[in-house]
Amino acid sequence: MWHMASSPSEHRQPVTAPAPAPRATAPLLGPNDPPPATTLNPDAGGPLLLVCDHASRAIPALLGDLGLPEEQLCRHIAYDIGAAEVTRRLADRFGATAVLSGFSRLVIDPNRAIEDPTAIPVVSDDVVIPGNRALDAEAQAQRVEALFKPYHAAVAAAVSTISARGQVPVMVSVHSFTPAMRGVARPWHIGVLWDNDPRLPVPLIEALKSDGRWCVGDNQPYSGRGTLGGTVETHATPAGYPNVLLEIRQDLIATPEGAELWAQVVGDALEPLLALPSLATIHHYPRA
Repeated sequence: MWHMASSPSEHRQPVTAPAPAPRATAPLLGPNDPPPATTLNPDAGGPLLLVCDHASRAIPALLGDLGLPEEQLCRHIAYDIGAAEVTRRLADRFGATAVLSGFSRLVIDPNRAIEDPTAIPVVSDDVVIPGNRALDAEAQAQRVEALFKPYHAAVAAAVSTISARGQVPVMVSVHSFTPAMRGVARPWHIGVLWDNDPRLPVPLIEALKSDGRWCVGDNQPYSGRGTLGGTVETHATPAGYPNVLLEIRQDLIATPEGAELWAQVVGDALEPLLALPSLATIHHYPRA
């Protein structure tokens, strides 16, 4: 509001109330929480970059258990069972850089666009997440700043490191899926998800099928066609880098022995493909 001085020709500057002090909130991550991302072999010399978006079931201590019992936090709704173990073993085999997320997808899913309503799920596989209900904008932003952005910054840094060496990053994203969904069995042992860039997924599907032991899904049990906002779509596709997203059935990799076997299966199929000349080029494939 404007105030008039005693002289009608004298005006003061508008008077504004001081801005309210920001509400004091505790940092989301405490000293005993894990980091939002872990990078393995950051100084690796090859172009292969492994990412594992749903590596962990951890929840920041400040958020407790999100109102869920332990048996729910052990399920696939919290993380991709076995995916981190496969990723670590592939990183060891190839001496490759790998970036693994540090927190549960229930807190915030790094394989979603921020504006996606499922990025902070209120319901997952028919399970209500009490700790995610009625979050205000500040609480949502806190998760974005503390968890989502640092994970993607770590992936971006790994991509930049490979690119700075004059190499074209080859991104392989590792996930796992349930043996059945809503009562329908899923026969695939492994699924290869991709959009319009065939350079890595097509020969990888052929290599996995040639083994003779596995039921291999081509964009099954999910499709990579037309997806937006995920890690691959953020860091690989727009830059023209070759990429693929793997879905391994979680019952096959839920034990150390299973994870070791599937790291070998994937590694054996992947190894000769990394020398393909087509993977050493940048190519933009138009969306269908």
